[in-house]
Amino acid sequence: TCALYPPRASHKTVLLDKNPSIGALAITHTIANYPGVDRSMSGQALLDQMRDQAIAYGTDYVRAQVFMIDVDGEYKMVYTPEATYKAKALVLATGAMGRKPTFKGEGKYLGQGVSYCATCDGAFYRDSEVAVVGNNKEAIDEAFYLTKFASKIHWVTQIDPAEDDHDAKALMAKDNVQHWSHSRMLEIEGDASGVTGITVKKRGDEENHALPVEGVFIYVAGSKPITDFCEGKVDLQDDGGVRVDHEMATSLPGVFAIGDIRNTPFKQVVVAAADGCIAAMSIDKYLKGRQNIRVDWIHQ
Repeated sequence: TCALYPPRASHKTVLLDKNPSIGALAITHTIANYPGVDRSMSGQALLDQMRDQAIAYGTDYVRAQVFMIDVDGEYKMVYTPEATYKAKALVLATGAMGRKPTFKGEGKYLGQGVSYCATCDGAFYRDSEVAVVGNNKEAIDEAFYLTKFASKIHWVTQIDPAEDDHDAKALMAKDNVQHWSHSRMLEIEGDASGVTGITVKKRGDEENHALPVEGVFIYVAGSKPITDFCEGKVDLQDDGGVRVDHEMATSLPGVFAIGDIRNTPFKQVVVAAADGCIAAMSIDKYLKGRQNIRVDWIHQ
């Protein structure tokens, strides 16, 4: 929703999307309580429709993983592995499917072999063995990316991919991919140099398996607001959500936050969509230096 309004007000708008298939809306089987939507529509279909509408209005849509932002100056800098984006206003809308470290050793070796972004860190593991943990679309896409660098990828999943998951089948057909099905990672081991291996428990096997990997890429969904890239830059609430005012503005001028990243208890599509509308109109007010919100429609 937020990407619909700025182009109509002649503001250059770029939407950076890590993956269109992994958010809370994308994985919702059916949408039953969004106004005007048929109850048979999936969350992915609604998301696709919203994105196409924003693009039709003039928004530039870019698939990219954001790993850092710099929001101290007049211009807000957004960094991805492929490019750096410079803007006068920035909207944080990364949702709340993050998680605290839960695997033994995950927190200890985060940044020293443990990563949540193969696109960002994959090149560091050229000719090395790595593990990818998770069976969602993001895990599969990121494992595919790693096949260009790693000598061997251990793909660890607790359940088998669906029979009609062609991407998963294509991944498992890669020469440098070993699939550990019905398996779970128990521990990440390491030393002063970083990760040195993981321990995997495979269902039905009496003994655990020690895998000598140098990198572990974890893609397990949670319910924590995804704020790792902006912590220390904008104020957070005690519950971990980004603090905003009634115009969705954060503690920094020109930076706004919408949707589940606010950790609102009202985790509904219609609420996130309303957040986007409020932020977009507030951005127009901010950029044009006005005192009041101006709507883009007028009753005759």
